Amino acid sequence: MTALGLMMMVSSISGLGGTSLEQVPAVLVPNVSGESITVEEYVRNYFSDIPIMVEIARCESRFRQYDKNGKVLRGEVNSLDRGVMQINEYYHEEDSEKLGYDIMTIEGNTAYARYIFEKSGVRPWKSSAKCWNKTLAYSEYQELAMR
Repeated sequence: MTALGLMMMVSSISGLGGTSLEQVPAVLVPNVSGESITVEEYVRNYFSDIPIMVEIARCESRFRQYDKNGKVLRGEVNSLDRGVMQINEYYHEEDSEKLGYDIMTIEGNTAYARYIFEKSGVRPWKSSAKCWNKTLAYSEYQELAMR
């Protein structure tokens, strides 16, 4: 059974404003061992060494790679932002493809986000900073950046 677009369960998580609960489908994706895990679990595992990226994914997409119809998530503000890390197609599609990353897959989306982070830090996600810049993960990121 493919995980792409398959909505296995619905979970309640906080919306961006933190004041209301929104129903968001928890789509399952395969991990390296072939087992299915949620997108949130995938992101938390993949970015376990960069916790601020987990917070950015939470703020940018609420841990969603796919929309309710099973298509790759498009940004609410900018429809060219795609997937769990909201990678903008206009600015990044060509470079991501040259590097071998398909930003329409969770693997490519997160891997390219790591590449961007390693080059530019959190700046590419500054539009969602008011959501993640007061987190413990951001404080730790700042402390490491000052060293």
